[in-house]
Amino acid sequence: MEWTIWAGCAAGLLISTVTAPVGVSGAVFLLPVQLSVLGVPSPAVTPTNLLFNVVAGPGALWRYRRDGALHGGLARRLVAWSLPGVLAGAAIRVVALPGPGIFRILVAAFLLPLGTWLCLRTLRPARQRPGTAEPSAPALATLALTVGAVGGIYGIGGGSLLGPILAARGMPMARIAPATLAATFTTSLAGAAAYALLALAGPGPVAPDWWLGLACGAGGLIGGYLGARLQPHLPETALRLLLGSLAAALGTLYALRALA
Repeated sequence: MEWTIWAGCAAGLLISTVTAPVGVSGAVFLLPVQLSVLGVPSPAVTPTNLLFNVVAGPGALWRYRRDGALHGGLARRLVAWSLPGVLAGAAIRVVALPGPGIFRILVAAFLLPLGTWLCLRTLRPARQRPGTAEPSAPALATLALTVGAVGGIYGIGGGSLLGPILAARGMPMARIAPATLAATFTTSLAGAAAYALLALAGPGPVAPDWWLGLACGAGGLIGGYLGARLQPHLPETALRLLLGSLAAALGTLYALRALA
């Protein structure tokens, strides 16, 4: 038990330090570690991942707010529409997708395209279109609602998927990162609470692994602050390629395991 707590804290610290500069909470990469290394059962791994986001999120957000990056209406709009989506995703995850085999396929289905997307958009970045890069209000609402539902099922809050999509439209990372992290934090808080309530009525390991989630989150709290602080000094192209390659590799691994 003790080694898993320390391993979770170290994993949260390392992952968040790397992912926070590009607006990703790190939960998308922590989930396979929890499944394969730390032995968190499915579906409890999803609320545990959401708990990580809740604890880890304030580190990066506080730093971004201190630097003046957390402002404007983008964060508010993302939160408003992804919040109902993540609540629906939590219910779908418990009722329709309880089996580990199906969940591995789902992990692969999201990680592999996400990694490929990041790599392609890094090597061939979208042309900047000042004043037109942000989606229209209806398109942003639909996107946030859909991604929120996906994030509720996957345990990443949704913001980690919004970031690459918005970046592909030419929006600058300095604006995307704080907004998507804010959406991830808020929706993860709601999703974790929803899973806690569902655990009272549903059978099986639905409640989060509280101690492990808190340990991973404590490491992520420190790592997120460090990553946000380092963002202006890190090469964005290298970070995006690293994230994309890691996501694609993990997605391939879980696809092979699901098909084995």
